[in-house]
Amino acid sequence: MNMTKQIELKIEGMHCDGCVRRVTALLKRVDGVEVEQVVVGEAKLMVRDGVERAELVRAVEGGGFKVAS
Repeated sequence: MNMTKQIELKIEGMHCDGCVRRVTALLKRVDGVEVEQVVVGEAKLMVRDGVERAELVRAVEGGGFKVAS
């Protein structure tokens, strides 16, 4: 059975709607991720089992943003 869980990320460096669109696009590229909401400073995601937080962090930080620990 393929289960899902919710993950919230606090994201630094997001200041505008353009940043929100960019972070949303970065997260949607990760297989197994369904983006629920991205607002300035925060992203809420549903992820399938097997998707690790570290993978999400790499995707966001690869786009020039920082994920708070």
